[in-house]
Amino acid sequence: MAVLYTAEALATGDGRNGHGRSSDGRLDLDLAIPKEMGGTGEGTNPEQLFAIGYAACYHSALRLVGRQDGANIDDSAVGAKVGIGPNDAGGFALEVTLEITLPHLPHDEAQALADKAHQVCPYSNATRGNIPVHIVVTDD
Repeated sequence: MAVLYTAEALATGDGRNGHGRSSDGRLDLDLAIPKEMGGTGEGTNPEQLFAIGYAACYHSALRLVGRQDGANIDDSAVGAKVGIGPNDAGGFALEVTLEITLPHLPHDEAQALADKAHQVCPYSNATRGNIPVHIVVTDD
């Protein structure tokens, strides 16, 4: 693979209760364990960051395949839900639900486009076979 861009970030402090900063300083934030996991929730957490990254990346893939197919992708949106919970090995695992809104397409066409984007998106390619990813087209 010919790498086009490399993002760099550093986590310091106490892991999920620490601090994160990108090498260019554009992302610079405190991290906190969510209340649901016994933390204070007074900072962002890795799952939120993953959700934003996945939603944005997938939305770009969706818009790309939509333009290629000549589909009306106006007013499209992608929401991401990243869940975390214990796994059978004594650690933790993730799952993702992507909620896709394509208000100007019939549901079947929107689903086909969403499935096509799932094959193109780098996040989808990275997670495929590793964690469950559910593609849900909403009829909003």
